[in-house]
Amino acid sequence: MTDGGSEEPLTGRAFRLHPLSVPYRIVENGIGLVVVALFVGIPAFGAIRGFLGVGLAVALAAGIAITVVAYGVAYYRRFEYELTTDTFDIRSGVFARREREIPLRRIQNVDISQNVVQRVLGIAELRLETAGASGSEAQLQFVGEERANRLQAEISRLSRAGDDGEPAEETERFETVFEITDRELGVLALVSADAQLISILFVVGSVFMPALGAIVDAEWFFGFDAGLTGLLGPLATLVGIVLLGLVYGVINATLYYGFTLRRGDEELRYERGLLQRYSGTIPLSKVQSLTIEENVLARALGYASLEIETAGGSGGEGGENTSQSAVPIAERSRVLELANSIEPAGEMTFERPPKRARERYAARYAGVVLLLTGLLYGVQTVLDVSFYWWAPLAALVLVPVAAHLKWKARGYYVGDDHVVTRNGFWVRQLKVVPYYRVQTVLSTETVFQRRRRLGTVTIDTAGSRSLVGNDAAAVDVSRETVERLREQVAGALYDSLRRRRRAAEGRGASTATSSGTTTPDGNG
Repeated sequence: MTDGGSEEPLTGRAFRLHPLSVPYRIVENGIGLVVVALFVGIPAFGAIRGFLGVGLAVALAAGIAITVVAYGVAYYRRFEYELTTDTFDIRSGVFARREREIPLRRIQNVDISQNVVQRVLGIAELRLETAGASGSEAQLQFVGEERANRLQAEISRLSRAGDDGEPAEETERFETVFEITDRELGVLALVSADAQLISILFVVGSVFMPALGAIVDAEWFFGFDAGLTGLLGPLATLVGIVLLGLVYGVINATLYYGFTLRRGDEELRYERGLLQRYSGTIPLSKVQSLTIEENVLARALGYASLEIETAGGSGGEGGENTSQSAVPIAERSRVLELANSIEPAGEMTFERPPKRARERYAARYAGVVLLLTGLLYGVQTVLDVSFYWWAPLAALVLVPVAAHLKWKARGYYVGDDHVVTRNGFWVRQLKVVPYYRVQTVLSTETVFQRRRRLGTVTIDTAGSRSLVGNDAAAVDVSRETVERLREQVAGALYDSLRRRRRAAEGRGASTATSSGTTTPDGNG
């Protein structure tokens, strides 16, 4: 059955993609062929025309175009999908037939995306992400917009039913818990530039731009006095910073324009985007950890963002990110309130690493400054170009401050039901991990940590950030704290699992008692 009406049941029958997916895919692939033809095809066509003649060359080009159209039609006719109460089945393949059954209980997120053209045509792309997958497990390109929304809701409902074996409600009530304002969108555009990148650009520009100005003759290029050469580096870097901020601002404004987050009993749903529209689901039962993130500018303004990590999967739309953005930007108090409503960690008092950890940071930063200075001196010697190779030495006075700020930004907190870690100065990340989601607790010591009797405790979960080494970690804590923290988190994990098991058994016994209630005549 084609993607048509909106009232027919979604389960128990096979569907095809939307008919408009055929011309859309043909045009999409055709644009790629046109781009290739402009750079490769015209010279190739001239060579083929000289070898085969004009008639055969035109026939070959027409044959390629017909093949693209025929493949698009065949892809549409050979692609079917079917939703059952337990699986989502896909049968596809033009030359080689492929059949897939995706268990609904493994589905983490159901995302919908639409660009401007797709919204005009009334079609959308549906992506299914599962635990452990490196990308989207399945993509439907493309289905009707209304069909996509119905599939998203029905798959979420059926997958929730598979979690506890009980049927989920036909309709779930949602309430809006966050809606981005124009002011917050402006703040997001302001704070989205990477402060680390900007600082690196400023230092590099200040060192190298004067030399570049001398090479290109700044007096001739700008028409001013040659003294402008000394200002070329900082001025050009400042202009670059402004342009970089504008680019980041425009991109984030379009990506998160109209961001809305709604919450039901079992899941969160979000919508966002101006040119490219996204909507998706975040099942609360599969949340692995929360990350509250704030760069140095957002922290100064009192703003932060919240990301929710689910088990495995690529995260984001089309694997863009490893987690779902629940709040792109908001006042820190609002972010903490929403985070506590999802994982109630309560008030947190962080314990920082021992003060001797600052010695390690100071030695590291001083070494980087000296290494950079040596490299610049070597470049000047080899290239015989005069510039301020010694300029990085001025940063040595900032080394103690930087070491203190790094030490101050780190810490950990062990609560009754959660372990929380905090790391980063330029981009501070506060990670909240419930004990029952912990997979392993690792302790490590590098060579440099061992010299100062320090270590790191890493709390690994089944989340997607764990796949890229971005776990919650208590970094540079004392050796005694490493042992205590590792045993404390591991013990809390087992206690939490035992409590959840007893609670599940209690719910099961209550259900069995209510279903086994007898009638007055003694029959069950």
